[in-house]
Amino acid sequence: MSEARIIFTPSGRRGRVAQGTTVLDAARSLGVDLDSVCGGRGICARCQVAPQVGTFSKHGVTAVPDALSEWTALEARYDARRGLKPGRRLGCQARIQGDVVVDVPAESQVHRQVVRKDADAREVVIDPATRLFYVEVAEPDMHEPSGDLERLAAALEREWDIKSLHACVEVLRKLQPALRGGDWAVTVALHKGHRDSAHRLIDIWPGFHESPLYGLAIDIGSTTIAAHLCDLRTGAVTASAGAMNPQIRFGEDLMSRVSYAMMNAGGAAAMTEAVRAAIDALAGEIAGQAGVDPRDMVEAAVVCNPVMHHLFLGIDPVELGQAPFALATSAALELPAAALGLTALNAEARAYILPCIAGHVGADAAAVALSEAPDASDDLVLVVDVGTNAELLLGNRTRVLACSSPTGPAFEGAQISAGQRAAPGAIERIRIDPATKEPRFTVIGCDLWSDDPGFDEAVGPGGVTGICGSGIIEAVAEMRMAGLVDASGLIGGPEQTGTPRCEPDGRTHAYLIHDARDAGGPRIAVTQGDIRAIQLAKSALYAGARLLMDEFGVDEVDRVVLAGAFGAHISPKHAMVLGMIPDTPLERVTSAGNAAGTGARIALCSLDARAAVEAMVRRIHKVETAIEPRFQEHFVAAAALPHAAAPFARLRAAVPLPEPHFNTAAAEGAPGGRRRRRPPA
Repeated sequence: MSEARIIFTPSGRRGRVAQGTTVLDAARSLGVDLDSVCGGRGICARCQVAPQVGTFSKHGVTAVPDALSEWTALEARYDARRGLKPGRRLGCQARIQGDVVVDVPAESQVHRQVVRKDADAREVVIDPATRLFYVEVAEPDMHEPSGDLERLAAALEREWDIKSLHACVEVLRKLQPALRGGDWAVTVALHKGHRDSAHRLIDIWPGFHESPLYGLAIDIGSTTIAAHLCDLRTGAVTASAGAMNPQIRFGEDLMSRVSYAMMNAGGAAAMTEAVRAAIDALAGEIAGQAGVDPRDMVEAAVVCNPVMHHLFLGIDPVELGQAPFALATSAALELPAAALGLTALNAEARAYILPCIAGHVGADAAAVALSEAPDASDDLVLVVDVGTNAELLLGNRTRVLACSSPTGPAFEGAQISAGQRAAPGAIERIRIDPATKEPRFTVIGCDLWSDDPGFDEAVGPGGVTGICGSGIIEAVAEMRMAGLVDASGLIGGPEQTGTPRCEPDGRTHAYLIHDARDAGGPRIAVTQGDIRAIQLAKSALYAGARLLMDEFGVDEVDRVVLAGAFGAHISPKHAMVLGMIPDTPLERVTSAGNAAGTGARIALCSLDARAAVEAMVRRIHKVETAIEPRFQEHFVAAAALPHAAAPFARLRAAVPLPEPHFNTAAAEGAPGGRRRRRPPA
């Protein structure tokens, strides 16, 4: 029987299945998190999926409309009774007829993605762009005729020294009822940009309006979107929420999405619509969570990388996919939030999009610079925002350099054999005993270690499901420290390592972490391909840092700051063992949490901060990794664990690193190994 390829997003799981296999069965065979309560009988509709159509160059797949079988009678009946969202299918009914990309929406996942972009506490000087003003307006006088708006403007000038007022027709419709309802006293929300003195009338309430105004700080990442609802009077975070970026179904990394836009008519517009709808839904969710009237949500500050920036604004990102990587604009923007699809806010809310630094160093990097202030540092600091596309800043009071590095999705669990996004049941921490070679681990949602009494009960019926980004980082580093992987990245065999957990896996070996197949669970192992994926990702990260150091004329940095949701959850020691970052004293490697989100919050609450970040961005010098010939040289040297040439003396003084060599004839063709030469004929 012919086979077809199927790729599931957002998990990134993929494989070949026999044509005629249901999507639900394919998901089960590939370990994809797709819910089903009725056992595939088409009753519960928990297994809803969204098949995608188009060319996905990243996956080498062109998905056509008839890649899945026609609607079944069960699907039609369910749609008639309860309704299926447009484009949805029931995974238990849809059969695979050709190569296909299938998105598993959040509500169809047993284990929801954990979007870990919490807001950390930060002292911010509060000076928001939108503020409330209470004024008492003169009543109309037939002897001195003037409009209500003009008398409101006169009152604002008299009582608050506000000399310029603009209002749109939508707010003007509220003006007369509010003035008369408040007996000529009203509270107005006025927005003032930091570049001029003009004030814009956002909303008006009769009498004294006591409710505070709120703003949203939004961080649009390639994989996740996070939003923080902030009280504009105090800067306090009232509520936070996160969601997967729905654009993942168009491509896991940025260049895949650019490619999708290039190869599919309307592709860019589809991605714009998807991300705007997700952010608007997130805004509605966060308002409901906090019990805030959407009318009181009057501001938004948005940070994102350049590709997300263009797609959010509705600009085709094709120019960012080729040199010279030209941005449509790098300047900060101030726009009506409704024009960006943010309808869950006040109808006249304003959105501030932070400036981009350069073609692949975006507003998120500018927000990190605002949050971490490398330009105010006395020592030389390297700030690394780790994600699908890493962005790096290196600097001190003298100057600041920036670059981006295409690390890809491996750090987030994608392209890993047992990898998954961060969700309950995913292995996130692991330790391997260097003597016995036995592993112990923790999973998201459970504080116990796997060898603690009661672990299985604490994990719950879902069990251990896979391994996420921080887990695979620790797993590979622990294997290196336990002598299971050599410096070239090659996994040793059972005889070489002294443990049967190093099992044959084709022409290479894999290290078994967890096997629950007897209980219907997954088999979780680190394969040679997984090591290779991590080597590629970490080499790109280190090479970017090394390029900045070359440009700065230094061989070491004083301290390293790991930023981003992923950066906040990785161990500095394990990152150093892999050689992800330059050799630095471990106590000088710290986490900044979601620094981009923090920068967005600062810009949301402070006009001075907006002016400061725009000035800072103009001073930052971009180093372009894509055209820098030394990048490849640094990339190749960084493939070793931790590095082929750099001694990493500080690391070796703190952490023992065995030096096994597994490059044998049995590993011919493996990553890091040599090929045997054929004997002459």
